[in-house]
Amino acid sequence: MDNKQPLYAHLSMFAACAIWGLMAPLGKDAMNNGLDGPSMVMIRVMGGAVLFWIASLFTTYEPVPWKHVFTFAGAAVFGIVCNQCGFTIGLSYTSPINASIVTTSMPIFAMLLAALILKEPLTSKKVLGVLMGCSGALMLILTSATHASDKVGDIRGDLCCLGAQFSYALYLSVFNKFIKQYSIFTVNKWMFLWATIILMPIVGPHTLTMISNELSTKTLLETGYVVFFGTFVGYILIIKAQKVLRPTVVSVYNYVQPIVAVAVSVMTGIGIMKWSHALAIILVVSGVTLVTKSKSRRDIEGK
Repeated sequence: MDNKQPLYAHLSMFAACAIWGLMAPLGKDAMNNGLDGPSMVMIRVMGGAVLFWIASLFTTYEPVPWKHVFTFAGAAVFGIVCNQCGFTIGLSYTSPINASIVTTSMPIFAMLLAALILKEPLTSKKVLGVLMGCSGALMLILTSATHASDKVGDIRGDLCCLGAQFSYALYLSVFNKFIKQYSIFTVNKWMFLWATIILMPIVGPHTLTMISNELSTKTLLETGYVVFFGTFVGYILIIKAQKVLRPTVVSVYNYVQPIVAVAVSVMTGIGIMKWSHALAIILVVSGVTLVTKSKSRRDIEGK
C-alpha cells in the first residue's frame, strides 16, 4: 500500500487542479446567469463549512484548545475570506482564462514572503523567476486595461485575483506550521466556520436577496459544482497530495488549471484566447519554475 502512496498523491493533485481549472469557467457562467461575486463567495464558504463539519463527524475527533480555535479565525481571514473573496469577485469581473493564469503565480508571492518573513535567501534564479512571473502578470493586466471585457480580461478582476494569491501565500507563510498540527477536516471545519461567521453580517442579507430570485437549473448545478467539487473535494485532494509530494512537484501541477480553464472557456465561448494570454502563460510558468527549483535556505545550509 505504501508503494502506491506516490501514485495516489499524483492522481489527487492532478484531479484537484483539473477540478479548479473547470471551476473557473463554470463559476463564471453561474455569475453571468443569476449570481454575483459576493453571493457566490457566501454560498461557497457556507457550503464548505456545512460539508466539512458533517464529514468531521465520521472521522477521529481532535480536541482543539480555545486559543487554537481563535488562531483558526486568523488563518481563515487570509486562507479563505480574502483568498476566496479576491478570486471569486475577481472572476466575476475578468475572464476565467486570466483568473486561472494569475492563480499559478502563488509560488512567486510565497517566495517573496518567505524571503521577508522566514529570511530565505534571494538567489539570482529566484529574482529572475519573480521578474518573469511579474512580467506575465503585468502583460495580462495591460491587456485587460486595453480591452476591459469579461471575455478577454478586466483590470479590476485581474488585480483582485492577484490579491487572492498574495493572501493565500501570506496564510501559508504565517500559519503553515500551525495547521500541520491538525487533520484536513479539523483545519477546514474551523476555518470555514470562521469564514462564514465573518462574512455573514456583510454578505448574508445580499446573498438571501440573490438566491430568492428564480435561478436556472444550470446555474444551480454550476454553483453546486463550485461548492462540492471546487471547495470540499478539491481541498481534501490537494492537502492529501501535499503531504506526500514535494512543493516543487505540487507547483508544477498548478499549470493544469489554466490548461483546463483555457480549453473549456474557449470551447464554450466564455473566454477569448489571445496571443498575449499565451505569452503570459509562458512567462508565469517559466518564472514559477525558476522560483521553485531555486535552492532554499535549508539546501544551502545542508551544503
